[in-house]
Amino acid sequence: MDIFSAIGAAFLLYVFSYTAILLVSDCDVRLLFASIFGRRKLREFKGKVVWITGASSGIGEYIAVALASHGAKLVLTARNEVELQRVKTRCLESGKLSPEDVLVLPMDITDVSRHQSSFDKVLQHFNQVDILINNAGRSQRATWEQIELQVDREMFELNVFSNVNLSRMVSKYFLEGKGGHIVLTSSIAGLMPVPFSPTYSATKFALHGYYGSLFREKAGKNIKVTILCPGPVFSNLLPACFTNVAGEKFGETHSSNDSRMTTERCAFLSIIAIANNLYEVWMAKFPLLFITYLGVYCPNFSLWMFKRVGTNMVQRLRDNRVTVQNP
Repeated sequence: MDIFSAIGAAFLLYVFSYTAILLVSDCDVRLLFASIFGRRKLREFKGKVVWITGASSGIGEYIAVALASHGAKLVLTARNEVELQRVKTRCLESGKLSPEDVLVLPMDITDVSRHQSSFDKVLQHFNQVDILINNAGRSQRATWEQIELQVDREMFELNVFSNVNLSRMVSKYFLEGKGGHIVLTSSIAGLMPVPFSPTYSATKFALHGYYGSLFREKAGKNIKVTILCPGPVFSNLLPACFTNVAGEKFGETHSSNDSRMTTERCAFLSIIAIANNLYEVWMAKFPLLFITYLGVYCPNFSLWMFKRVGTNMVQRLRDNRVTVQNP
């Protein structure tokens, strides 16, 4: 066998092995290996101060509980103080933290005028911040041509500008001190746009632009960046989705038969990614993870396949339904 045949055989073996892993994995290959071999790094969360926005439910809540089990001190932010107190109680059940180790900090993240005063409260309580997890945000179910422009504005205010403003504030603190880690909850929809969520997809693409620039600008400096890209996850976010009408919520719940990742699993993979300082990670069950790889690495083939599979199949994979009904 000559050298070119050997290279070709090695490449085919690589592609076959990679594909086989994707058929059984619920995350990208790098994150999969970190989840197997990088668990020891979770102990490094002990004593770290982690500020989580959107912490009153869903992925934010479960990330908080997972971090608490490894001794991280927490700042829990969302609008609903009652739900934040409930999450705090869950975090304390690990037995690794005292009540003073979990600060409940209610705030409407879109009220950027409160960001500095809230940050001051965090520093006053803990005297430091090590990790900021920008998890606040809402999804969307609506058809493209029916969406009111006000919906686009409100979604960008919540999903993009509020996160960016808080991150800029904290990044200045990191650069002036010992550094830190900025984490963003994005979505598979930030890698390839999905039907019936045009504004949501746009906000997630925008976030990749913002934080991708931050990552490259501060490469080698003392700010780490991690972008979490989950697919469908079992949480309470679907009823609260934006629609095409400003001020309206989708109101429907997901089905127990949906092909969704559990929130607990998503949170575990998220903290593994943070602990191992991974830049961008993908989390989704088969076949969505495989479709994501095709969409990113083989875009022309992916578009060809999408035209033949159709929107209905994609929506069925996402929400176990065929279409989105607008009012």
